[in-house]
Amino acid sequence: MTTSLDTDDWRNDSTASLMDTIVSLGTRDEAARFFRDLCTRHELEEMSSRWEVVRRLGEGHSYRDIHDLTGVSTATITRIAQWLRHGTGGYREALERAGLPQEGLE
Repeated sequence: MTTSLDTDDWRNDSTASLMDTIVSLGTRDEAARFFRDLCTRHELEEMSSRWEVVRRLGEGHSYRDIHDLTGVSTATITRIAQWLRHGTGGYREALERAGLPQEGLE
């Protein structure tokens, strides 16, 4: 079974409710408490690592440098880069809103 990068089959009432809840959180501390209750420590570490990869890609680091800096496998870095370039634009919007570099994505 192949999956398309633009498929929306993950969207449903439950994910909509989750996204609404996340958007409603007003502070970093509220978000931290919510995500700590929602996720395991490993899940939080994985999400944080993925975001670090996105940030490093935006800065223009090579996959090897990102691996050396983060310990994330080059296979995972490749998948993240694929979503960055051909996904829904969520990573790019987050980088922009955070005021983080995107020169490495051009």
